[in-house]
Formats: sequence, structure tokens, C-alpha cells
Amino acid sequence: MSRIVRRVAAEIGFIGLGDMGQGVVRRLLDAGHQVTGWNRTAAKGADLMTHGMAWADTPRGAAAVSEIVFSIVTDAAAVRAVALGDDGVIAGLSSDSVYLDMSTIDPEVSRGIASEFAAAGLIMLDAPMSGSPITLAQGTASTMVGGDRAAFERVESVLYDIGSKVSYIGDSGQAVMMKIAVNLTLIVEMVAFCESVALAEKAGVARSVAVDAMLKSVVASPVMGYRGPFILEGNMPDKPLADVTLQQKDILLALEVARRQGTPAPLAAVSNELLNACRGRGIDHRDFVTVFDVYHMLSGMS
Repeated sequence: MSRIVRRVAAEIGFIGLGDMGQGVVRRLLDAGHQVTGWNRTAAKGADLMTHGMAWADTPRGAAAVSEIVFSIVTDAAAVRAVALGDDGVIAGLSSDSVYLDMSTIDPEVSRGIASEFAAAGLIMLDAPMSGSPITLAQGTASTMVGGDRAAFERVESVLYDIGSKVSYIGDSGQAVMMKIAVNLTLIVEMVAFCESVALAEKAGVARSVAVDAMLKSVVASPVMGYRGPFILEGNMPDKPLADVTLQQKDILLALEVARRQGTPAPLAAVSNELLNACRGRGIDHRDFVTVFDVYHMLSGMS
């Protein structure tokens, strides 16, 4: 199969225009690519169309006019819906094009969908991103890719237009497996951060002082840097970067994979219970660092 040579304007299809999808499309448009988008709710594409994105009536339609097709949707059922079937990507993708799914789903499901593409003589890669709308806008989000190595090399330059960090992980499903592992660390880290600040505040350290000290300490990380301040009074964003429900979906994926392969995941289990407590308090619509409010309550501070 010939290598896709990046032109001034590559033809790209993009399926799923949530916060991350919109951010990716903006970066692709800014890099000079031609993008044809589709989303179940068409209104989410309105602003992007004013910036040059074309519109397709179906995922099939977007794939039919594109040499590279991306999707990023909520869960496995949504991936199946946009990838397979008469109106799916598989029905419109040409044999010399490449489909990359950026969603975070069960690796076994991802491999199963990829096998359906392979049976049709087509190529699907799993290519999840690690980052947030903030890091995506900064150009520092990372993309991990699993599947055919030659196909990865054909689309690699376009992935660098999305973010500055691109890694080939291995066979089909291994990139989404790696994304689940990364998200496990992210969630556990932020739950531990909330626990630590609550511990210090209960002992008399001002919350703002505790947060500042944590962010200046050896444990500081990029995600802690932009999420940690959310727990200060009045700083919780109205529009979360990732709410409790979304992050619990990811921690449950980690727990399911751990169960299947017999890998202990006690920190994931405990973090899941803290996210459950957020749901019990009716605050699961907030960014998931609202776990701090659970610690605050359990410590008798609210």
C-alpha cells in the first residue's frame, strides 16, 4: 500500500464533535487540512463550519471524501454506531484510506471492530489521545497508536499536527489499553491530591496554601497543575474538563481489564468508590476533582 504523502491540504474526515473533537478539528484546520465533519447533533459543528469545516450527513459520507478518517465518541456502543453498518465509516472508506478511532473503549471491543475492517480489506487503528481541551489547545496532547505499523507511518505527520507527542504502542488494541493505564494513573493521582489537601486543611493549613505547596513539590505534575486549583473556593469550572461520569467510565474499564487478566488494581477500586460517593452526593456533573468535596465532608469540615 502506498504511503499517504501529506499535501498542503490533506482530506480528513472527523466523526464526533464533542469538546475534544472540536479541539482536534480546529488544530487540523489551522494546519491547512481540509476537514469534513459529522456529529449526531449537528449544532456542535456550526462554529467549525464558519472556520472552513465541510459537513457530511453521515459518517459514511465523511469517510467517502477522505483519505484519513478520525472518530472520537463517548463509548463502545457509539464507536460501533459510527464505524459499522450501512451509514458507518466502513461503508464509505476506500481501500487506500486509514480510519483512526481516538475513543477510550475496551481494548477487546476495539480489536473486534478493527477485525471487521480488516475483513473488508480496510485498515483501522486505535489512536486515543491523552490530554484535555487545555493541553490540546496548547499543542501538547499526546496520541498513542495501535495497529498496522505501516499505516501508522502513513498518517504520523498528521498526528503531529494534532499534538507534539506521538507514540506507536504496538498491535491493535494496545494503544487504547495504554490509554486506560494512563487514565488510571491520572484518576488515582488526583484522588490522592484531594486526600492530601483535605488532610492538611483539617490540620489547620489553609487550603490555598496546601494547594500551592503541593504544586511546588516533587509530586507536582501537568494534570495536577491545571486541575488542582479547581478545588479552591469559587474555582470549580461550570463546564468540567472531564466529569465524574466520564472518568468513572475509564476507571471501570481499568477494573474490567484487571479482572479479566488477573491483575490487582486496588488503587483503581478505591478511586472508583470515591467517584461513587460523588454520584451519591449528586455532584457527578462536576469535574471529577470534586472528590475533594467528599473528603471535606467525611472529615467533618462541611
